[in-house]
Amino acid sequence: MSNQELIKLFDQAEEIGMIGSPSSTTELALDILGQSVNKNLVGELAMFRFMQDNTFHFALGQINEITLRNRWLEEAAMRSIVRERSRLEGISERQDTHQGEMMVSAVFSDNNGDYGQSRIGTVPATGTPIRLVDNPVLDELLKKYKDFIFYLGHVYGSTPKLPLWFKHFGDGSDGAGEAYHLGIFGKTGSGKSVLAKMILLAYARHHQMGLFILDPMGEFSNGLNKESSGITSMGQILSPESLEKLDRNYQVFDITNFRLDTYDLFCTLLDEFKFFRALGIPDQSKENRESAITLAESFLENSQYILGEFNDQTYNDLLNHLHERADRIYTTGSRAATLRSRITEAINGDDLVRNAWDNTISLFTKKKKVSIWGVIHNALKQQSDNTLEQQHSRPLVVVNLAVKPEDIPEPTWDDKIKPLLIDRFLSLLTTQAQIAYSKDQSLNTLVVLDEAHRLAPRGQSESVRKNQIKTRLVDAAKTT
Repeated sequence: MSNQELIKLFDQAEEIGMIGSPSSTTELALDILGQSVNKNLVGELAMFRFMQDNTFHFALGQINEITLRNRWLEEAAMRSIVRERSRLEGISERQDTHQGEMMVSAVFSDNNGDYGQSRIGTVPATGTPIRLVDNPVLDELLKKYKDFIFYLGHVYGSTPKLPLWFKHFGDGSDGAGEAYHLGIFGKTGSGKSVLAKMILLAYARHHQMGLFILDPMGEFSNGLNKESSGITSMGQILSPESLEKLDRNYQVFDITNFRLDTYDLFCTLLDEFKFFRALGIPDQSKENRESAITLAESFLENSQYILGEFNDQTYNDLLNHLHERADRIYTTGSRAATLRSRITEAINGDDLVRNAWDNTISLFTKKKKVSIWGVIHNALKQQSDNTLEQQHSRPLVVVNLAVKPEDIPEPTWDDKIKPLLIDRFLSLLTTQAQIAYSKDQSLNTLVVLDEAHRLAPRGQSESVRKNQIKTRLVDAAKTT
């Protein structure tokens, strides 16, 4: 291979300045040419050619600052004159010098046209030309990586397309060999979710990689649930059309098609549906209600009844269990007697208590619903046969937590129940990651958690559940 094509493109690129002094391997000072001082240079992608270890190298980086100096006008006497005359002929503007700062972000060694990754280990000489980068230069420099490159828009403040390489977490030429974490930070409305969708599509090209999204606000699910109408904005970039082009299947789950699967969730939701309040235990009696929840959970978990198959007999047996243990909920005899009376009314037929029970059961029924473990399994399962056709079938799985049952108020769903569900999904994901690690295996799965800052705020939350989720997220970042 010849290196003449890149040298030719480099020489044809626009020269905007040269390396000045002082410079270091982390930050280079640029002396801007007079013909370029009026150009919008901040953010531009630039490059220079230099010799290192008897091999030519090409270094790329962005210009992050431009400063203006006129040393004549920095003296106090000259400042006083300028204050009176506005400008000085022959000094103002004519003696201005423009200097830039450039941070090197990528270096390639030139081995007769085979450009490999390197690093800048020396400072090039002053006067080394700095030229603007364009798409033909990038294409030539990265041509051996062209099958792996994903263009994530344009370089900020510049015109070339931004080439990035998003590797899956497995082995192989396009694999990183291990998992790594990404964080997207910015103000509300700055485009964090749109950027996350674009990065997700970059990973979606790897058919051997699992993709799992916890979607608290429905941001990722909305575009997938809509009928095909074409992509009209960047916010719709994650769509059936874009996934079809990548030969990716997708599954969207919400509370209408996945079921809950733990006894603590069941009893917590019983409480949220006002089951215990309907029995005469008011919200103000926090300790009494917690005692009733604990008794209910212990009974159901140790009974012969299977979660998801509860029936009228389960309902009556639970009420009888609470009736027999009313004195463990209220230590005062009169209040315990009142509670037994309300439980007897419920057994004989009380719509408020029964409705709370039925509403909770609806979230756990097995009829035409997938368990939370089933949802996780769909995202994590590996193909036993690595044929191309089967690799294509690993789906993108999205859990839409913006959908809620009609009977649950929005604040209750967002502040209490949604964190419970997220915690359950995270718990299973972490457990499966630990099992795979113990077997020296990789799940090769990207997990996306939207609005994560709401779940892991700075400092302690008043919610015990949210603190638990925060602890789990921190642990997951360290161990998965």
